Amino acid sequence: MLLRFKKRYIIPVILSGFLFIGVGFKEDFFEIAKQIEIFTNLFKTVNMNYVDETNPGEMMDKAIKSMLADLDPYTNYFNEADVVKFKINNTGEYTGIGAMITRKEGKIIIKEPYKNYPADKTGLKAGDEIIQIGDVELKDYKEDASALMRGAKNAKVEVKFIRQGKMNTATLILDEVEVKAVPFYGKVDEKTGYIVLSQFNRKATFETQAALMDLKTQGAEKIILDLRGNPGGLLGEAVNICNLFVPKGEIIVTTKSKIEKHNQTYKTTRDPIDLDVPLVILVDGKSASASEIVSGALQDLDRAVVVGSRSFGKGLVQRPLDLTYGTQVKVTISRYYTPSGRCIQALDYSKKDAEGKAIKTEAKNFNAFKTKKGRTVYDGGGIQPDVELEETKLSSIAEALQKNDAIFNFATSYYYKNPALGNKIPTVSDADFIDFKTFLKKENFSFDTETEKQLKKTLETAQKEKIDENIKVEYQNLLTALHKSEEIQLNKNQTEIKKLILDELIKRYQYKEGLYQYYIQNNSEVKKATSILANQTEYNKILKK
Repeated sequence: MLLRFKKRYIIPVILSGFLFIGVGFKEDFFEIAKQIEIFTNLFKTVNMNYVDETNPGEMMDKAIKSMLADLDPYTNYFNEADVVKFKINNTGEYTGIGAMITRKEGKIIIKEPYKNYPADKTGLKAGDEIIQIGDVELKDYKEDASALMRGAKNAKVEVKFIRQGKMNTATLILDEVEVKAVPFYGKVDEKTGYIVLSQFNRKATFETQAALMDLKTQGAEKIILDLRGNPGGLLGEAVNICNLFVPKGEIIVTTKSKIEKHNQTYKTTRDPIDLDVPLVILVDGKSASASEIVSGALQDLDRAVVVGSRSFGKGLVQRPLDLTYGTQVKVTISRYYTPSGRCIQALDYSKKDAEGKAIKTEAKNFNAFKTKKGRTVYDGGGIQPDVELEETKLSSIAEALQKNDAIFNFATSYYYKNPALGNKIPTVSDADFIDFKTFLKKENFSFDTETEKQLKKTLETAQKEKIDENIKVEYQNLLTALHKSEEIQLNKNQTEIKKLILDELIKRYQYKEGLYQYYIQNNSEVKKATSILANQTEYNKILKK
């Protein structure tokens, strides 16, 4: 009776909600109502009749997330725990251990302890593998382990971790953690200021403005804004950061959607801090979303010179919408367009290839647009810098080394073999590079290139069909040839790989702040930006001033 009551009254209430959504749903209303009823009956029937006990909450969580994953990677469902994490990302504040952690192959690894926060004060280091938090062993723990290391300020958390094969224990005292939007700023030379903006949380504009004002007080007359590796964040913060450099009332970004209320034009609303300070923006392949709004808008308005390599290409806008029981859904509601009218979205999620992957817009299909002063810019594939630097583009071999943590793991090994370095800047010699290649062989590192994946897939198919003995020799020969090719690629890209290793090592000895301090004098992109700003004629020529 209870189930019948629920079906009779609750489902109609749910369905009636759709009557008020708008005209756009009228044509699909019957299909939506039909599919919801089918799913409700299926969910109830499976949970009542399945041979083993089921977890309805977990099943529904997976069902919803799998459904949304087919749309695009940005339309996501957040359960109650996810909502808490999402709010942390937006505010940049939480109570915890103060470290970036990652879960890979079932392991919880400290990627980066933040300076002077609980993990760092306790002595946890990058590369430590956490195996137990409190009474919870993480080997078979399927939930979000980071939630076990959050709580009230001054609460104690006991952890067990493995470092270089040895078991260790530590007691962490939780504290308030503030993840800064601007983790570093300083002066490159007497006249040039350098600001690193790493994310667009709610403090992004405040921290960027404070850094800009302080640098101007110190005598900076030119500014480098570093957006490399910045994945984006809040659209409003992107608009406000542009407002630091452009007049009130300037169009920064326009959003277009199939729903009228989501079509919006975002303009600057405040008086700027400095309309004339020469500005260079650094971007790379990991600069996305709000980073691309800032770099794209200031490029379109001829307000800044963009330097580096083509940005990620995310021209989609999401909005979190509240659901019941403290849950949320973050939905892609529109595309955004820069002032010149271009959408820089690189992947078309409405079109998939044979493997189900979104199709990338080809360069030949890019459309041309004009900046305020008539310079030609293009849509479709991220923000193309005004000054492109080949050395900033990651080679496929370098991407594989980073993706599979080869450089990270080598840096961990190096750190414990060279503890005496202290706060000195390490160097990566030719001998160190040879050690790195030896390390890859010892660890049986897999580059996971497409060729290697297809080769492994071929062998797996052959094994299933029981013909692998016939091709074993040929397979091994191909694999050997592939490994030789990979070593050639390692040697060919030695300079790039050594630079990535050095960056990781500097973080081990001097934290992230040390890396940015090193960049000021040694990074090629910063050097190029500084040289452009030092040459007013070149700067004006690029911007057609």
